[in-house]
Amino acid sequence: MKRILPELDPFCLIQTSVDHRENRPTEAVMSLGNGYMGARGNYEEDYTGDTLKGIYVAGVWMPDKTRVGWWKNGYPRYYGKVINAPDFLMFHLYVNGRRVDLARTDIETFRRTVDMRTGVMDREMVLRTEEGGRLRITSSRFFSIDIRQIACMEYAVEALDGTASVAVETGLDANVRNADANYGEQFWDVNAVEAGSPLYLESETIENAFGVPRFAVGFSALTRCAEGAVRRETVRSERAVFDRFEVQLAPGESLQLEKIVSVVTSRDMERDQLQAHGAEILKQAASDGAKQLRMRHSAAWCARWEKCDVEIEGDVAAQQGIRFNLFQLWSTYDGSDERLNIGPKGFTGEKYGGAAYYDTEGYCFPMFLATASPEIALSLLKFRFNILDKAKENAARIGMQGALYPMVTFDGEECHNEWEITFEEIHRNAAMIHAIYNYTCYTGDESYIRDYGIHVMVEVARFWACRASYNPQKDCYMLLGVTGPNEYDNNVNNNFLTNYMAKWCIEYALKYVEKFAYPLPAEEAQHWHEVASKMYLNYNEETKLFMQQDGFMDKELIPAAQIPEEELPLCKHWSWDRILRSCFIKQADVILAFYYFPHRFTLEQKQANFRFYETFTVHESSLSPSMYSTVASACGFSDDAYRLYQRAARLDLDNFNADTEDGLHITSMAGSWIALAHGFAGMDYQRGVLAFTPRCPQHWKQLKMRLVYRGRLLEIRFNAHSFHCELLEGAPLQIEVNGVPLNVETSLDYPLS
Repeated sequence: MKRILPELDPFCLIQTSVDHRENRPTEAVMSLGNGYMGARGNYEEDYTGDTLKGIYVAGVWMPDKTRVGWWKNGYPRYYGKVINAPDFLMFHLYVNGRRVDLARTDIETFRRTVDMRTGVMDREMVLRTEEGGRLRITSSRFFSIDIRQIACMEYAVEALDGTASVAVETGLDANVRNADANYGEQFWDVNAVEAGSPLYLESETIENAFGVPRFAVGFSALTRCAEGAVRRETVRSERAVFDRFEVQLAPGESLQLEKIVSVVTSRDMERDQLQAHGAEILKQAASDGAKQLRMRHSAAWCARWEKCDVEIEGDVAAQQGIRFNLFQLWSTYDGSDERLNIGPKGFTGEKYGGAAYYDTEGYCFPMFLATASPEIALSLLKFRFNILDKAKENAARIGMQGALYPMVTFDGEECHNEWEITFEEIHRNAAMIHAIYNYTCYTGDESYIRDYGIHVMVEVARFWACRASYNPQKDCYMLLGVTGPNEYDNNVNNNFLTNYMAKWCIEYALKYVEKFAYPLPAEEAQHWHEVASKMYLNYNEETKLFMQQDGFMDKELIPAAQIPEEELPLCKHWSWDRILRSCFIKQADVILAFYYFPHRFTLEQKQANFRFYETFTVHESSLSPSMYSTVASACGFSDDAYRLYQRAARLDLDNFNADTEDGLHITSMAGSWIALAHGFAGMDYQRGVLAFTPRCPQHWKQLKMRLVYRGRLLEIRFNAHSFHCELLEGAPLQIEVNGVPLNVETSLDYPLS
């Protein structure tokens, strides 16, 4: 494990050198976004070292041919992927006629920071020229959350000693490619390139054979230069347009540029309106100027932190980790567009295609539910409601009734390229329903179920009832040929989590079918009752173990601690055949059931299963450590909870899985918040009251969190000895602490020992 950014700070990411060996992971960590668009932390200047250039616009994607040797009936037609957008962040720097390449430049000092309080990246570096002079380069960038279509940059070059001829080119460039393109294709056609004021470039996704709408994106860029003896010209080509600024600098003199870019898409307006609309947004932003834009953007970020901040006293690494994760989650999704969801990499890379997985409902939903207004959580729920018809088509593809929500999607169509993921890992269907359950428990509002959710619940229950196979020998229903969350165990029978969640989904749907008098045929309702009541759950009463799948105990049970370090991670060193035959577990599987339903299992069951399955778990999914940490807290295993939380919170910052270079693990980041809120704080709301069972790690002096709950803003803080709750906004309420009902009028203190 190597810390990507060695310098720790509770609210900042700090890079103090250009490390060419760790450049791609650093680019990922320094990513920025505003929910509408975002980019990796690529340098403004040219960099010919190992780099992954990436700027991404939410909801803009391409269907690409899946590269497989043969096709199975029902197989998805294509693999959906987010597209690297035209580059508008670059500042090509020329010094004394030579183009600066940071991979080959003598850099005397370097400091780049992302201030997570304000959502701004600032950088200052000093370069040595070949002539022996020195130049100070300063830059800043942010994606505005005040005007979501606006990106703002500032760039300055100052001569420290010696004279220098300096030129800077900046503009719009569609000569970009996706790192994961099958054959190196470019995914953009260029419809317009205009060298006016502002510069304008309009790109459109290339034709596809799958009927997916083409997306057009209009980019307008205005770059202003501070007064001085600057020569300015515009350079245009078929796929790019630049403003070029040239100046002769004496010691103490500088070239200062301010660049504002508007980005608008055909998702929101007709294509013939893109240029005019983008120009209008840009005009508004330019009239304010970079300083005002930055001030309002930063104020909006500070307002976000007022509702979602977490403070860990006594552990700077843990503190930085949780704030980093919250910052990236809010940079990825803001709930303003119910057509959007949360991709596993957000705006930080191309891996996993940028589409929505079940991670949203399983991991992200609880965090957004408890740290923002209910409207944001509702946007996520409505995303699934709006694609219900597509989910029904997906089920029909494999001969099933009801709805099978896609494992990977942008618009409801399943678009992954692994059969085991698309049509065996069906446990994701239950995550969609559990999110509805979570929303209802937390808000106390059943209107979403009445108006929308009941339709989703019924169709999912219909799928489970159809997918279950009756075993007459055992007089029970089974789910055969499935893959649970542990993807190192494919095509198995009776994955416990899948069976358990299917049973629960059916029972939950029946509850509201009756309550809201949903017109479900009596014969079908009776069948659902039978399937749920007779669902096979493989449980050993003596050992208290729920079997991950029927054949798990047939494997050679070797503790993960015995795997030679040089063979980890398994996915990069072992054959798929060897992995599938092994007992090793990629991520939380059985353990997830204890997180989803903490009251349905005994402490003894939780402890026995945690000890057993954690022994074999390699945590090679980013989704794993947080769930194990949460359940470890519930089990009273404080050391395990802390160890696993640290891995979850700093997964990318410390590159635990050796894959941060591909992009951050955005959706799993919410798991670190879950480990804090539902693990250490023991937050629970499934029984109709907001309850806490605090368990502060001994390594920390205090844990403090803010929560939005039923029109209230609460702040809780606790250590090993006391629990404090303060009502910052809203009406008094009753909570429970360690099972004791307590009234919160303004604040309360409760002793824990």
